[in-house]
Amino acid sequence: MKKEDVPQYSDLSAGCKVINYATDADGQYTLAQSAGWEVKDIALRQAWDAIDEQLREVLKEINAGRKSPLAYHMIKNQMDAALLAKYSGISRWQVKRHLKPRVFNKLSESTLAPYLELFDLTIDQLRVVPEQPEILLAEQERQDQVR
Repeated sequence: MKKEDVPQYSDLSAGCKVINYATDADGQYTLAQSAGWEVKDIALRQAWDAIDEQLREVLKEINAGRKSPLAYHMIKNQMDAALLAKYSGISRWQVKRHLKPRVFNKLSESTLAPYLELFDLTIDQLRVVPEQPEILLAEQERQDQVR
C-alpha cells in the first residue's frame, strides 16, 4: 500500500494512532501513521461481540450456581484454565476446581491471592460479578464520549 493510501478512518480507535508499513514515492518501505480502517473496526467489533456473548453465558452459569465468579474474570481477561494456571502459578487442576462454586466459596484470601494480583482486584471484586458484562459497558461509555 502506498503511504498516501494508508486508511485514516476508525470508529474504535478514539484518537489512537497505529503504525503501518507503506511504500513511499521511491517504492521503499516506510512507517506511516493510521487512525485505522473500517475493515479492522468490523473485525474488532465481531471479536468484542463474541467475548460479550461468552461473558453473558458465563454470567448465566454463575447465577445458576454452576460456575464460580472466577470463571467470569477468566473469560473477561480472555483466558482459559490452562492460561490462568500459567499466569497465576496455580496448577491447572486446582484452577478447574476453583471454577466450582462450592470449592471457590471456601477458599481463603491467601489461596485467592494469586488471582487477586493477576486480575488486580480486591477480594470483594473477585467474589462478586456484575449483572451485565463490563466490557459492553466500557465500550458503550467510550462510544458516548466519541459522539
